Amino acid sequence: MLRKRILASIAAGVMAAALAVITPSASSQAEVSAQACTFTDWVQGQWYTAGSIVRFEGAYYIAEHDNPGYSPTVSTWYWEPTNCDGGGGGGTCAYPDWVQGQWYTAGSIVRFEGAYYIAEHDNPGYSPTISTWYWDPYNCNGGGGGGGGGSFVVSEAQFNQMFPSRNSFYTYSGLVEAMSAFPAFAKTGSDTVKKQEAAAFLANASHETGGLVHIREINQGNDLCDESRPYGCPAGTYAYYGRGPIQLSWNFNYKAAGDYLGINLLVSPDQVATDAAISWKTALWYWNTQTGPGTMTPHNAMVNGNGFGETIRSINGSLECNGGNPAQVQSRVSKYQQFTGILGVPTGANLYC
Repeated sequence: MLRKRILASIAAGVMAAALAVITPSASSQAEVSAQACTFTDWVQGQWYTAGSIVRFEGAYYIAEHDNPGYSPTVSTWYWEPTNCDGGGGGGTCAYPDWVQGQWYTAGSIVRFEGAYYIAEHDNPGYSPTISTWYWDPYNCNGGGGGGGGGSFVVSEAQFNQMFPSRNSFYTYSGLVEAMSAFPAFAKTGSDTVKKQEAAAFLANASHETGGLVHIREINQGNDLCDESRPYGCPAGTYAYYGRGPIQLSWNFNYKAAGDYLGINLLVSPDQVATDAAISWKTALWYWNTQTGPGTMTPHNAMVNGNGFGETIRSINGSLECNGGNPAQVQSRVSKYQQFTGILGVPTGANLYC
């Protein structure tokens, strides 16, 4: 395990149809509402995955967690009120206004002239409507259909094919829920690039966990506490061993990931091993925000065409790349080749580091 490695409910929504400028009568308002709000009625005893939206007693609810058909008004931990467009009580469009001349990294989301855009490539504040190579229109509700993570480029069947022996802890729904915190992941660039990024992330996670089998690091006897940090190691000096899909390690990584996600992982690091969504989020945090021993984030490596090899460098390059451990590099590459094959896309160049 790299000792200095800096590690890392999708609310599925649909955009409501635009209403006519002329104010409709009360009866026509009801007709428009009925056409825009097409989610099905809640059914007792039916299985719902996180992100599913249902109608219940004239209101709409979104599933915050998988559940076997609990009542939306009784089981409030499982359900949350939402608009019929999946926007939630106060809406989910809280992204800042675009600022001319401000530097934006790939994955940044901004509001511009009443619409939302996601940066496809790093840029120094180009206009979202003029520099279309740098910006793409973005659905501020996260895209996709009504529940079950249909917007992810990897289907649940493909996920199960990739990980036939995975630990049941690593749920597909947990991954899809975690992706809501990282809207650029596997949603940037062409369909091929999106699938290549998903394959690259899952291939590295597979390598780190033995095929999504291990939740916690096997060797938990290392002191991974950098006591020079002002916040110390409140969970104990041996508490910060690797956990999750990318094996989050060290107290400073738990602190940084927790601060980013709004979770106190420094005090309670085992949340990464007991909550599937949190576990996936820490891996996506690293993937989308950290360069590790490399020069770019793994996300940028894939969407900017630098290749799978650069994701290896960012995750464990100081030990594996430049001839450090070619067998480990080959293991990652082989898994990436397998996963791109399942998704039906080419691997792209620069597979090795």
